[in-house]
Formats: sequence, structure tokens, C-alpha cells
Amino acid sequence: MVRAFFDEQTNTISYVVSDPATRHAAIIDSVLDFDQASGRTATTSADAIMAYVEDEALTIDWLLETHAHADHLSAAPYLQQKLGGKLGIGRAITQVQDVFGQLLNAGAEFVRDGSEFDRLFDDGDQFEIGGLQASVLHVPGHTPADMAFVIGDSAFVGDTLFMPDFGTARADFPGGDARQLFRSIRRLLSLPPQTRLFLCHDYKAPGRADYEWETTVIAQREANVHVHDGIDEDAFVAMRQARDATLAVPRLILPSIQVNIRGGKLPAPEANGIRYLRIPLDAL
Repeated sequence: MVRAFFDEQTNTISYVVSDPATRHAAIIDSVLDFDQASGRTATTSADAIMAYVEDEALTIDWLLETHAHADHLSAAPYLQQKLGGKLGIGRAITQVQDVFGQLLNAGAEFVRDGSEFDRLFDDGDQFEIGGLQASVLHVPGHTPADMAFVIGDSAFVGDTLFMPDFGTARADFPGGDARQLFRSIRRLLSLPPQTRLFLCHDYKAPGRADYEWETTVIAQREANVHVHDGIDEDAFVAMRQARDATLAVPRLILPSIQVNIRGGKLPAPEANGIRYLRIPLDAL
């Protein structure tokens, strides 16, 4: 069973995936509320997930991150403390940690070996959610560390794809690569045609009234405006690079990345009891 939670402030969809037979579940791409102007965090979004888990009497086995998000802070540590479960992400998170560790001038205490996470997934890894079998696909391009989680007849594809009328993710972040993204998407679209694809974001394409986040492989192959069948790699790369050149830096990239590369853990309080985030000037 899949239950979606939409956070309109960041256009992010989080998911709880559960096995009805055993009541075991995984939480994918949770959101910690963050008001940039005041620097305040809140757990409203995460608490809605927690309430659902408790109402359904679910046992959380996993807290999964499809990648280190640049548009919201992860609530995984908060949910893990409340509900248990192991925190997992792709092994290439170490590449992202290294790039942004340098940008943020992180000290020697930031080891950059992925040890903030309980499990670093490799391509092809398999795991279980109760009686559900899950497998992992490494789908880099948006970032080096993007992973898709294939669970039953569904795939949770992170930021690789949007709804068919909106297209595909950007590939201009450090370590991103439009050619890799195309190949990763084609890999996802080689899954069985009726595979349900659950997306991490929706921004409502022009003319569409409602937010949407579930589609299928066949729908993407037939109608994705950027990468439907018949679009070749060179044409996609040219389109993606031209489009990315027009996009603004995500509003929350600096707060999000420095928290998410640490597994969602907030910085430790300093001597005055206050936590601080770093904002590098003139660096992006």
C-alpha cells in the first residue's frame, strides 16, 4: 500500500509504503518544515506521517532518501527517533558530501564517508519491507547519488522524472550530468509498462489545475514532453542544458544540502546554545 503526503511549501511528496500482511513499512523522502526568513524548523509535515503510521499500527523498517535533496530538509532523524527504522541512501552520497563539504569548508569532524546513514545502497541491492521485496537502481544525472526504489509493482524515482506534462529534473547541480540523466531515465522506462512511478515533486504544468505525483512507465514513454520514446540522447542533452541555463538556484539549496548530506541531522548547538547554518557568499 502507498500513502502520499504532499508538502506544498516545497512541492515535495513523501511516501509511506507498507505491507498489509505484516504492517511493516518504509518512509521515503520525508520533509522537515523550515522557514528560511526566521530560521525556524517545525515538524508539522513529519507529524502527519507519524500520525498515519500510528493510526495504521505500522512498524517502520526503513527511512529511505532517493538523494540528498536541494529543496527541503529531511525529517528522517526526527522520524527515526520517534518510530525507529534504518536510514538508507545511495553509496554515491559520499561524492556529494565531498563536493559540498569543500564548498561549505566543513572541518575535519565531517568525515564524508556516509557514516551518518545506516545503509549505503549499491545498484542492484535488495531488501525487504515486511513481506515486500524491494530492489535498488542507481539513477544518477540529477545528482551522482540518485537512487530509485522498486517495491512490488511501484518505483519511487526521486527527482529523475516529473509528470509527463512537466518533463524531467535539472542536471546542473555539482556532479549532475544531462547525459547520465537520460540514460538513467531510459533505464527506468525499461521497467514493465504498467509499473507505477511515484515522483518526488510536482509543480503543476501550465493548464493543469491539480497537483499530481503518480504515473506509469507507459504514460511516460508515450507522453513525457522531454523524454518520450523517439527522443534521442543528443536532443535531450541539448534541451536539458539549454533549459537548465535559465533556472534559478533552488531557494533552499544551501540550508537543505548541508543538513541532508549529514543524514538530516541539524548542526550541533554552539557555545551560546544556538545552531547555525553556513551560507557561502558568491560561491554558487
